[in-house]
Amino acid sequence: MTKIRFQALPSEIARHYREGGKDANGHVPEKGVSDGQAPCRHCLKEIADGKPMLILSHRPFDEAQPYAEVGPIFLCAENCERHPDAEDTPDMFLGWEHLNVRGYGADNRIVYGTGRIVPTADVSKYAEELLEKPEIAYVHLRSASNNCYQARIERDAAD
Repeated sequence: MTKIRFQALPSEIARHYREGGKDANGHVPEKGVSDGQAPCRHCLKEIADGKPMLILSHRPFDEAQPYAEVGPIFLCAENCERHPDAEDTPDMFLGWEHLNVRGYGADNRIVYGTGRIVPTADVSKYAEELLEKPEIAYVHLRSASNNCYQARIERDAAD
């Protein structure tokens, strides 16, 4: 069985946005206040109600191309500790009913037929199944309701 690891947004990317770097649409991130239901893609925790947050457009791919989706994400406006790479589904997602899980090839394009809305309890199992296929380089974890990027899942380097 393939071992997996969930990966939060890298710290250098979060730092770029926090320091006023432009987002995927060429804008400085908007500042907002969390209602307690804004998932930070760096610490993988809900940003507490009343806390400052950033709202921005993010492209979780190295370069623009037809399959490089751009979408909104939230970040803690203040520095937060990056969620460590983990084999288990990060706690933040455990309270969510479903997640969208989708496989991508080494060319950063969706591998058709892999996208599926999965009960959160089954996310790891489905990601492992996808990553057993040689044509799948990595997996995206996205919200089931809005398709927003949440995290990346890769094969564990030790596997």
